[in-house]
Amino acid sequence: MSTAYHPETDGQTERTIQTLEDMLRACAIDFGKGWEKHLPLVEFSYNNSYHASIKAAPFEALYGRKCRSLVCWAEVGDTQPTGPEIIHETTKKIVQI
Repeated sequence: MSTAYHPETDGQTERTIQTLEDMLRACAIDFGKGWEKHLPLVEFSYNNSYHASIKAAPFEALYGRKCRSLVCWAEVGDTQPTGPEIIHETTKKIVQI
């Protein structure tokens, strides 16, 4: 826990924020559009990536199981592929992240 005027005292939070910023920046460069379009995929990728400090992915540590599906992580406003196409495209993006 840190005070309002000294966020640098909470190193773990600062490191997580830096990692998420780096991931968002990479997505914006690689995929175009604004960073806000990529936030759901970055969040999904981060929460389902293995973290050595907890020896599991954050999602798995919190819920006790692996995440089941990528289908709900489509980008709003784009032409939506259907069925296997959306799974393939989303999986490809997550692998790149």
